[in-house]
Amino acid sequence: MKKRILWCILCACLVSTSLFAQEPALLSRVHDTEACRKWVDGQMEKMTLKQKVGQLFIYTLQPVTNQYSKNVLRKMVDDYGVGGLLFTGGELRKQVQMTNYAQAHASVPLMVTFDGEWGLGMRLKDTPSFPYNRVLGCIQNDSLLYEYGKEVARQCRLIGVQINFAPVADVDNNPNNPVINFRSFGSDPKRVAEKVAAYVKGLEDNGVMAVCKHFPGHGDTEIDSHNALPELNFDRVRLDSIELYPFKKAVEAGIGGVMVGHLHAPSLGEGPASISQEVIMHTLIDELRFHGLVVTDALEMKGIAGHDDVCARALIAGNDVVLSPRNLKKEIDGVMSALKKGRLSETDIDRKCRKVLSFKYALGLSSWKKVEEEGLAEKLVTPELLSLQQELSKAAVTVLKDSSSLVPLDLSVSGTVLLSVSPSLSEAYPFYHQLKQTFPVGWLHANVDSLDAVETRLRPTQRVLVALHSDKVEPYAALLEKLAKDKPLALICFGDMKMLEKIPEVVRHASTVILAHSDEKFVQRYVADLFLDNAYADGRLSIPLSGLFKAGDGLTVDPETPRQYSPEDVGMNASILSQIDSIAEEGIRLKAYPGCHVMILREGLPVYNKCFGSYTYEGKEPVKENSLYDLASLTKVTATLLAVMKLYDEGKFGLTDRVADYVPILKKTDKARITVQDLLFHESGLPAYWPFYEEAVDMKSCKGGLFRKKPDKNHTLKLAENVYACNDFRYNPEWVSHVPSAEYPLQVADSLFLRSDFSKNIVEQIVKLPLKGKSYRYSCLNFMLLKEMVEKIAGMPMDVYLDSVFYAPMGLRHTAFLPLRKFPKEQIVPSVETDFLRGGKLQGFVQDEAAAFMGGVSGNAGLFSTTQDVARIAQMWLDKGICGDRRYLSRATCELFTTLKSRDSRRGLGFDKPDTEHTDNSPCSPEAPAPVFGHTGFTGTCVWVDPDNELIFVFLSNRTYPSVYEPNNLVRYNIRTRMQQVMYQSILH
Repeated sequence: MKKRILWCILCACLVSTSLFAQEPALLSRVHDTEACRKWVDGQMEKMTLKQKVGQLFIYTLQPVTNQYSKNVLRKMVDDYGVGGLLFTGGELRKQVQMTNYAQAHASVPLMVTFDGEWGLGMRLKDTPSFPYNRVLGCIQNDSLLYEYGKEVARQCRLIGVQINFAPVADVDNNPNNPVINFRSFGSDPKRVAEKVAAYVKGLEDNGVMAVCKHFPGHGDTEIDSHNALPELNFDRVRLDSIELYPFKKAVEAGIGGVMVGHLHAPSLGEGPASISQEVIMHTLIDELRFHGLVVTDALEMKGIAGHDDVCARALIAGNDVVLSPRNLKKEIDGVMSALKKGRLSETDIDRKCRKVLSFKYALGLSSWKKVEEEGLAEKLVTPELLSLQQELSKAAVTVLKDSSSLVPLDLSVSGTVLLSVSPSLSEAYPFYHQLKQTFPVGWLHANVDSLDAVETRLRPTQRVLVALHSDKVEPYAALLEKLAKDKPLALICFGDMKMLEKIPEVVRHASTVILAHSDEKFVQRYVADLFLDNAYADGRLSIPLSGLFKAGDGLTVDPETPRQYSPEDVGMNASILSQIDSIAEEGIRLKAYPGCHVMILREGLPVYNKCFGSYTYEGKEPVKENSLYDLASLTKVTATLLAVMKLYDEGKFGLTDRVADYVPILKKTDKARITVQDLLFHESGLPAYWPFYEEAVDMKSCKGGLFRKKPDKNHTLKLAENVYACNDFRYNPEWVSHVPSAEYPLQVADSLFLRSDFSKNIVEQIVKLPLKGKSYRYSCLNFMLLKEMVEKIAGMPMDVYLDSVFYAPMGLRHTAFLPLRKFPKEQIVPSVETDFLRGGKLQGFVQDEAAAFMGGVSGNAGLFSTTQDVARIAQMWLDKGICGDRRYLSRATCELFTTLKSRDSRRGLGFDKPDTEHTDNSPCSPEAPAPVFGHTGFTGTCVWVDPDNELIFVFLSNRTYPSVYEPNNLVRYNIRTRMQQVMYQSILH
């Protein structure tokens, strides 16, 4: 009856707690409370009073498997009936063996505890570790802290651990603290509390008890409680707002355990907190309403060890569990003596013992199973663990400042040098290698003995990236400060953030400061990707760096949200310009396109840059900054014409040269006299279009032909007015296969592969086509021949030539033919839902059939890009051939090609231009002046450059989705021209 009353008291205590605070989460998950009660009763019935006392002790030992250690362990379990164990460190295998040995001999299952503040690696050799809390405190996404707790719980359960003495809930607000510092989540109590709560929930949701420490707060002390008793000489208001705040939030989050530190807080109570009734009973239990397990810090520490009967005093003060007393026999005898003298009651012991047993039940110890040793190391290290470790480290990367906009780097500016302050170059190689893959960067190793030579080498450079891999940075301070005052300098700290405090003047003068926290290879590559505009960072500093940065400092770097400038800075009205938003959204409603990306630059600055809608009308994937579009005929100017201009610039041909001189197959044909200028002006006489793909179709499989004017049972696919395609046809196996091979290497759709020489067949078809006079007729075939000319003169494939001469050095990282070779399909906007010719969705495969059957690299189409990259090419034209600090084309060539206009049409040399005489037929708005040049693309793209107003307008969409044969609402509703009109109306006069 007495036991039933005690059980009811414990339950009532926990129920009453839930009225005011969060019930311990582990106990709230015990669904069968009757089964729990019976198990606890059963254990209590077979224990003597001394054994119940033993359940309140956690014994500390080394995981050594010799016979002596086993004998000691048996004595602790058999003679003293300890409730739990704490292994001090060592080898995983031995700890597991000793755990199994102890549990096998315990009459009451043991709570195996662990001190793993940064994972198992804190105590056990060759086990996983995670970043220190100070680093994790920089993370903004607290769900990662939950995942961290979840993963630690998984590992604990694997090795037979039920309780982790973590997390540290102390606030790191004293830089002279000798023991907490990097173990804390930071100096902001609110952020510390949020991270503590997230970690606790992750740990306890997955079956392991968290014990936060060191109550009432060890952060603002200058004495290590391992050595002496620290003082917290603060009033109650201060303690409530800082030290106690994270513990309060942990209790509200339902934490199972709180560890009380050996600290003296006079405003809370006299004497060490770990043996103070005022601190534990009054503050922690009554005020904070904590009713989980109260655990002392290790009682062997010098901050408390001098007190007599310390375990008895700890239990009297309100602790439920005492940790690591120096002399177990003496301390248990002390508790028994206190019971005899009436300082402790048997009711107190029963209540505490029942609480311990209830948590043991909640932690699954009522059905303990032997820990499997076989393959344990492999089970600990999973792909999910490695991924989480990387996610945490990447999320902690913090950009503290970027005054010269070095993140991301302008890849068109040359003269960048990486200076590595490291023991050797090998430590810094991953960072250098990742940068070098994308753009030219020099690399120097800082050596104390050759600083003068380093300074001389760096004098002509445009900008310097300084990678700090060593904390011995003081010898380099003078050189780095001088460099930082002279030119843009980025300082990347691949170590402890405190390193920066050693070189304050360098930090103050540096343009950019980044905390990477670690020089792990993947971290180095990630930081390099930040500079390359291919990674995200939103870390915020967890502690202040004296005189340099405040806690919470940090910038967000998002490749999907580039910098934008105020239109008013360049004489434009932002309010008027914003009207483009409604036009773009109108286009989506009118089914002109599922989504689009619009960018406007003036005087080289992006004044408008917005994405609208999604990849498809279903809206699952939103258009983003780096979404790649099929440029269609924009390829003519952003690819083929670039190559033509460059080769012309180098004197490789003249505009009046005959193309046959460079493409010999045209000789002795009716095309032998076609000039380069004829092709650029579209005055060659070639037909506007030709279905080259028909050569690859088995026409015998098309009953009634591939196309008919009227539908029938074999022709139901409507492609246009009075054009219906064959429902079911086959390809000629001479040219096409559905599986790739050495003979069929060119992929034109998900399951369609071409022979590599089909492009030669297309050129032969062009040679045989009849000419139709030399008047203006826009034709993709003109630029297909220009591509052949470019490759003959350049001596390499056009895509390779363009990448080496323009795209790579200009930093156009999202521009490519055959984009699936470089980019994931998810980054590419689909152009067609179901293509009649190739079947299925076209996503990453060029929509234009001629370009597709040329193998994806053609002079008329095939290039994929983003608005930002297209705008950079346009800006190079506007700047007369210069991009960054490098000239790509001569001023004369740029002026010739962008200004010369045909006498017979509105066309320029490869470029399209406004029709100022017939504005209704113009591809531009009526406000566009005559010098404007650019081009449009069939998939719903355009770029227009206005030299008079220093304007660039880029519009990319997939208006052909879901079908190219739908009405062209983009043109019908004048979406692009109306946007241009708003752009001109926004110019302030």
